[in-house]
Amino acid sequence: MGVQVSYYIQRPNNKYSIFHFPYNYRQRKNRMEKVTIIMAMAAEAKPLIDSLKLQKKEKPFQPGIPFDLYQGALESLQVSVMVSGIDPVYQVDNVATVPATLMSYLAVDHLQPEILINAGTAGGISQHGCQIGDVYLSSDNFCFHDRRIAFPGFDHYGMGKYPSMDTSAMAATLGLKMGAVSTGNSLDLLDIDREIIASNQCIIKDMEAAAIAWVCQSLSVPMFAIKAITDLIDSKVSTETQFIDNLKLATINLQEKTEAVLHYLDENKSPGRVI
Repeated sequence: MGVQVSYYIQRPNNKYSIFHFPYNYRQRKNRMEKVTIIMAMAAEAKPLIDSLKLQKKEKPFQPGIPFDLYQGALESLQVSVMVSGIDPVYQVDNVATVPATLMSYLAVDHLQPEILINAGTAGGISQHGCQIGDVYLSSDNFCFHDRRIAFPGFDHYGMGKYPSMDTSAMAATLGLKMGAVSTGNSLDLLDIDREIIASNQCIIKDMEAAAIAWVCQSLSVPMFAIKAITDLIDSKVSTETQFIDNLKLATINLQEKTEAVLHYLDENKSPGRVI
């Protein structure tokens, strides 16, 4: 029997857009079994991988694909963590939207998760209550702040609005904050980036989530993000300094809260809000 998972996204003009994702209960047994977590940096992922005692899979993808895959179980959930791996030329983590897009496609195609989660660190806006070490669940939608295309229609396409799974009940139960996430490919921000982030009512800034959300919307897979704050984008201290100083705290909090989210999903066993 097929049903639809529906997401109601409020726009700035107070109108609502409705996204209907087909969901096949016969195929997926009316319960969640598979959860895939996508993470950009090894340093972000290691505490979670170690805590869950996940096992690394050798050569999970075709030659040339740099991503790492770790798998294991938490209660009745089959948990997969995909990490972007190391660029063979530049010898750094494969961060930002291009690797994240390919990772997301491979995750859905190979692992067929009921829910996909983007977990990682991010910047926040202190004027909206963000503090270093806070952990947020995504709300409303994901947008881009650095895809500026000044043609009719393309301007809206460039910013995008890709739905987050409704995390409100989860956030209330776990005592987590919520906020909309804006994505860009640069660590720093231009003034125009800040204006776009504000216009989209986002309070979290990262480098992957909107790209992942685009893939998940295209392939009809519910998705949300969990983000730990390493830096405040409205601080006078440079982003890189804040990131280095606060990475350890943020990754510890990220690991703890991500595990709490997984326990919540296992106990509730419902992939998204069926309306």
